[in-house]
Amino acid sequence: MRYLYILLALLYALSPFDLLPDFFAGWGWLDDLVILGLLVRYLYLQKQKIQAGRQYFQYRQSAGREQQQRYSQNNGSRADESRGVDDPYAVLGISRNSSQEEIKKAYRKLVRQYHPDKVAHLGDEFKALAEERFKQIQQAYQEITKP
Repeated sequence: MRYLYILLALLYALSPFDLLPDFFAGWGWLDDLVILGLLVRYLYLQKQKIQAGRQYFQYRQSAGREQQQRYSQNNGSRADESRGVDDPYAVLGISRNSSQEEIKKAYRKLVRQYHPDKVAHLGDEFKALAEERFKQIQQAYQEITKP
């Protein structure tokens, strides 16, 4: 849809027909400038949105790493530290003695946050990272809850 708006704006600006004819406004290029200004503003806002999404995703990744480090330090187990990201409890950000309700709550929170459909508007690279993280979360949850 975005490309359609861009294409329509460019076609209108290059078109010999105007919404405001020369005899009405005096300047036939006035409406072209307005359309081009709106197009530039739209592209600028899209660029800012993408940059904000990248910053947010990097922030969430660093926060996840810090949470895993805190979890490893609190448990004090060498096995937990050596396993790192592979530890399903560290992936979900919960302790080993968490109840089923807490596990389910942490899982649902992370699934809402990293679901690929939620970050689809941020671009392909973020969607790929989110898919990878989403798979880790699902695998960790299945490993913890398997009978």
